[in-house]
Amino acid sequence: MGEGPLLEVRGLRKAFGHVQAVAGVSFQLHPGERCALIGPNGAGKSTLMHVLAGDLRADAGSVYFRGVPIDGLAPHRIARRGLGRTFQVAAVFGSLTLAENVQVALLSQRHESRSLRPGVVACLRGPALGLLADVGLGDRPDAVASRLPFGDLKRLELAVALAGEPVLLLLDEPTAGLAPRERLDLMALVGRLVGERGLTVLFTEHDMDVVFAAAERILVMHEGALVAEGPPAAVRADPGVQAIYLGGQP
Repeated sequence: MGEGPLLEVRGLRKAFGHVQAVAGVSFQLHPGERCALIGPNGAGKSTLMHVLAGDLRADAGSVYFRGVPIDGLAPHRIARRGLGRTFQVAAVFGSLTLAENVQVALLSQRHESRSLRPGVVACLRGPALGLLADVGLGDRPDAVASRLPFGDLKRLELAVALAGEPVLLLLDEPTAGLAPRERLDLMALVGRLVGERGLTVLFTEHDMDVVFAAAERILVMHEGALVAEGPPAAVRADPGVQAIYLGGQP
């Protein structure tokens, strides 16, 4: 018998007034998968990601992570169970250096986020430099984050997420704002890290070149509902997906 799902979503619902942003969504993610979540603007993708990470509370349904229900838990409690995430707009401390950003994340992972004693912070510089090297930023650990090009900010945010030692990464529009070459490079980096660290990834994305290059499986949302799922070739050929998202082109 194969390994059970890492993440299981059952009948998840979230409404804002009369708008059903997430309308009864159910799916599973298995260890090691690279899965894309796609759909037109307003499909409910970001709302679903916020619910999975604990930033929003679902109106109905359940989320199981590593076999344990996590719906209703605070985001930091979910993160400490092994679920990391990044955001559409990179969420880092602009006034800190690259190394300091990662050190703060390492402190949080060790439940020491309130302890900024020099000795505690200094001992984490080595691990922080290692994570920066992993994402291609090892040559400038003392640069101030606010001065980074946007593509490098995305890499820094990825290093910060990895500091939490996740087994599942939720990446919300990881390539938003990047040039086409940067998009493919970033997702190639994610693919390498998935292989090296045994991670599972669920990412939202609008660039279909990125989706079909990086994903092993695709989930398609439309008007809050999951309307298709499967390997990239099957999703690309699905007439319903073509009609609602790919402009009717096979």
